[in-house]
Amino acid sequence: MAPVYYAVSALPVHIRIRPGRGWTALDPRALWASRELLYLLIWRDLKVRYAQTALGIVWALLQPLLMMLLFTVLFSRMSVLQSSQVPYPLFAYAALVPWTFFSSATTHAAHSLVGSAHILTKVYFPRVLIPLAAVLSYLVDLLLGLTMLVPLMAFYGVAPGWHLLWLPLAVALATVVALGAGVWIAAVNVKYRDVRFALPFLIQLSLFASPVFYSTDRLPPRWQWVAAANPVAAPIEALRASLLGLPIDLPLLWISGGATLLLLAAAAVTFRRVERSFADIV
Repeated sequence: MAPVYYAVSALPVHIRIRPGRGWTALDPRALWASRELLYLLIWRDLKVRYAQTALGIVWALLQPLLMMLLFTVLFSRMSVLQSSQVPYPLFAYAALVPWTFFSSATTHAAHSLVGSAHILTKVYFPRVLIPLAAVLSYLVDLLLGLTMLVPLMAFYGVAPGWHLLWLPLAVALATVVALGAGVWIAAVNVKYRDVRFALPFLIQLSLFASPVFYSTDRLPPRWQWVAAANPVAAPIEALRASLLGLPIDLPLLWISGGATLLLLAAAAVTFRRVERSFADIV
């Protein structure tokens, strides 16, 4: 039998791995398949954040506590700003815990993609895992901040009631808001590095636009609707109400929740459009 010869192409074979098109770029199934990598990224962020610090994770308690003392000195005598049902230190601290979580998680997530350039340019994985891990790592700080409320409430003689059932919803809502803002700003920051200059100012501005040292029900009626459009307002008011037994403002939850959905949609669209060029411009 005559020998058979096969032609073998000498041209190199290139395999390009790309994120999916359309909304599959943020496919929940792909995120679930990469959950072990998400755990590792969260653990990495936690270790790096408090590495070589004298107080370590105690900073998670000190930040809202010191801000509470400052707000108490400045605003405790202005009864028009607060609810008369609870002492002002508790009123302020219960809002500062979710606010500190939002500001810290959003800021860290905004710079997470640029700070992970060495990973983005070497291997493919769902890029949204990086800002997602940055946000979820600050849940540890949020839970630690909430534990400080236990001795404070005992000192002022305030006991939680059935409103405490709203607490998981408030924490989940705060996480979703921080994730939406963090993912959106992180995607924009990859393309426009002006974000690192504008973000601190915007975070400070949103502190005064959010019901941290005041209550939305003390605002004039026409401004209450404006305040409710702030996505950060709902988790702050819901968490404060759930812990201190204050009335739940359901219209605020609906309006602010709608603003949160719009924020998530904007974050998903922006991230999907920019993701394909991360490795080239990061």
